[in-house]
Amino acid sequence: MIDQLHIRGFKRFADQALDLAPLVVLAGLNGTGKTSVIHALVLAREASIEDSAESIRLNGPVGLELGTAEDVHNWGAEGDIDFDMRHDRDETTASWRFGVPANAPEALYLEVAARPDNPPFAFTRASRAFTYLCAERLGPRSVLGASALPADALEVGVRGEYCAQVLAALGDRPLNDTQRLHPEREPGTAPLLKYELERWLGEIVKAVEIDTESFPGTLVTALRFRAPGGDWVRAPNMGFGVSYALPIVLAGLVASPGGLLVVENPEAHLHPAGQSRIGVYLAWLAGCGIQVIVETHSDHVLNGVRRAIGEHRYLPCEHATVHFFDSDESDTARVTPLLFTAMGGVSDWPRGFFDQYQIDVSALGRIRRQR
Repeated sequence: MIDQLHIRGFKRFADQALDLAPLVVLAGLNGTGKTSVIHALVLAREASIEDSAESIRLNGPVGLELGTAEDVHNWGAEGDIDFDMRHDRDETTASWRFGVPANAPEALYLEVAARPDNPPFAFTRASRAFTYLCAERLGPRSVLGASALPADALEVGVRGEYCAQVLAALGDRPLNDTQRLHPEREPGTAPLLKYELERWLGEIVKAVEIDTESFPGTLVTALRFRAPGGDWVRAPNMGFGVSYALPIVLAGLVASPGGLLVVENPEAHLHPAGQSRIGVYLAWLAGCGIQVIVETHSDHVLNGVRRAIGEHRYLPCEHATVHFFDSDESDTARVTPLLFTAMGGVSDWPRGFFDQYQIDVSALGRIRRQR
């Protein structure tokens, strides 16, 4: 696990250190640096697996569109872009350094000046050690694409584009990590990946059964769904919630033990109860040995995490943290760490931190009193 990330000279951050935990929630105002943290992780991982490359592309890898070298270099920073990550297992630090090409700030790449010889596990080539699910996940599709990897190396894809293929290949296999069997699984239920996925989706979205269909000689696989006892329907007839939640749940269940799952906006297309339950799921997953970093604008997701800690006891409070992002009067990024209590409380509640509901209710109350 990574227990600290230090970013220098990258996008919003001239010099920023963040303490991490098994579960990290990134929250705060738009444009204040949450996604910059995720982009730093993605670039570091790409530089590690392309270990002989002298440069790293800013556009293309896992869906990134970061523009030019000048765009990603912090305007107030001097020198190179540096990412340092501290391992919790031995407190060693892995470091990456990237340079803006001399006399070519408009270049669409960064030069790799240094990379670690022994990066954290999530930044190695190990299958499903690092999973990044971006905010623009695929909605319902009649068919999904295929990846040219063997079954044991298949990943869901940055947009969930390979979910059908992963499920077709692994769905009828027992879940490798028994710790990730559903905490309320009925005795005697076969511990198959497909059943575990259906159980969680049933809690997050609606009761659903899933099937896959492969087409020999093509590069596509289809997903179909049905309510228990109902008729099978194609994904576009099931709605967005299942298609958006499925990659998150599936990625967590197949992630390598000790791996890293990074999720942007897990709340997308989910009703409030579903948002809360996916927060519970992500906290539970962190308690199963997968480091989870989630960016969210949903107070329901946060409250799901709080319930997972205080009510369900899926995760000790000290194993989760929140980083609240805003900016000062000069538009300099400001990051405030917040802690959870054993009862699921939050150590502090700064202005702008999921307080809009109270603000709106107070305003409506004033209107009623005035009339």
